[in-house]
Amino acid sequence: MSVDRPSSPDAPLLELRGIHKHFGAARALAGVHFSLRRGEIHALCGENGAGKSTLMKIIDGIHQPSAGDIVLEGEKVVIDGPAHAMRLGIGLVHQEIALCGDATVAENIFMHEVAGGAGAWMDYAALNERASRVLAKLGQDLAPHRRVDELPICQQQLVEIAKALTLDCKVLILDEPTAALTELESAALFRVLHDLKAQGIGIIYISHRMAEIFTHCDRATVLRDGRDALCAPIADVSPDVLVRAMVGRDLGNYFPPKAAPGADAVPLLEVLDIGDGECVHGISFSLRQGEVLGIAGLMGAGRTELAEMVCGLRRTRRGSVRLNGRPLTIGQYGDALRHGIAYLSEDRKAAGVFLEMSVAQNISAMASERVSSRWGLLRRSAERSLGEQLSEQLGIKSAGTSCEVASLSGGNQQKVAIAKLLATNPAVMLMDEPTRGVDVGAKSEIHHLLRELAHQGVGVVVISSELPEIIGLCDRALVIREGLVAGEVPAHEMSEEGLLRLASGLVAKELMNV
Repeated sequence: MSVDRPSSPDAPLLELRGIHKHFGAARALAGVHFSLRRGEIHALCGENGAGKSTLMKIIDGIHQPSAGDIVLEGEKVVIDGPAHAMRLGIGLVHQEIALCGDATVAENIFMHEVAGGAGAWMDYAALNERASRVLAKLGQDLAPHRRVDELPICQQQLVEIAKALTLDCKVLILDEPTAALTELESAALFRVLHDLKAQGIGIIYISHRMAEIFTHCDRATVLRDGRDALCAPIADVSPDVLVRAMVGRDLGNYFPPKAAPGADAVPLLEVLDIGDGECVHGISFSLRQGEVLGIAGLMGAGRTELAEMVCGLRRTRRGSVRLNGRPLTIGQYGDALRHGIAYLSEDRKAAGVFLEMSVAQNISAMASERVSSRWGLLRRSAERSLGEQLSEQLGIKSAGTSCEVASLSGGNQQKVAIAKLLATNPAVMLMDEPTRGVDVGAKSEIHHLLRELAHQGVGVVVISSELPEIIGLCDRALVIREGLVAGEVPAHEMSEEGLLRLASGLVAKELMNV
């Protein structure tokens, strides 16, 4: 069935009318209305579990609505799968990266051509050249012949975005595209998005980052509990109004008050001239008990590699680590855990949680001694009790601690990963992108949790690509550039421009053009 195409240039490019979606007895969407105009960047906001990803998967044909209509360019359509959506001009960049790890960067970017049967006759030199041009638009010079599984998560995200840019889209959906990107990489992406907007492409932009929404988006729709709670031009709302619509309450102080120890406090953790000869070339820093130390830097600067060396996940070729003044020998991660140093990976899916295991099993996975008898037998009641205790402390939303982690939203999966570390009673926590892919309410909860841990005497290191998070949460910031310390900034001197200047080596005039 079709309807007459509207003639008005302001008529919606895409409309969702009364969309319902149930998964068994669980209701994910309840009568959602949404519209997208040509040449518009439309923000879709909401807490984790509000229904954003489900709605986008319905537009992409991954899920079928239980009720309601999809209208594309004035014509009612039934989208029976992602390939059909692509033919209709709809492209989706998923929050969870969905690339082929054993294929090259270029093959992934043009997978729709390679998978179409042309692979045997493909001119790979030309394919690599085309891939390089697409990546250049995003400010990247990745080698197009590299296998994707050799890349860090941030570069995989850029390949995912580049892949979407090669499609002839009328509608482009981006689900948390900058979650793994630094400020400079995000700026390059937004330049591309504004070019697409000028060409009349409609862009649905899902993000938890308020600064991005208010800088780049034209309208915002908020989902809460599977319903559309607000739709308004960005010019007509404030961040507080948007957040209140998302969470149904005022968040109060988004960042907790800082209470760093004095400069003369005894160091808890000391990292001395550590390096691996590849990504890190001799970095020293100290962490005081009760302090939240931020580590900033661009993609590839060596932030993650530094944390991995400190906790035994990466081989070191120089330097040493001290805890409470005592030299440590850390050959593997188990050694670090025994000494009280825990690490949260930036890649939640691959190294943060066990998706097919329960919430309780995940939380107790690295603290077996807390849930085992003296004969080494698992005590299910202790496992359940520990899971319930930390689930309550972190506000994990689930159907119970016996449910699989795979059934949780991304934000709640992240909370499970953090609870898993807390179960080990660490003295030092190295947190690599602790709020990546987490909604605004959960972010604030995690920020307050980290500050509370600091109040209890835990040393907390936060690696983050979000400069507002570094500035709002941390007592000091260490900026890494090309495997070396580019600068150390106390809380009262932090600014986005100053941190970015140290991270990139740019002068102030150049920063104005980023």
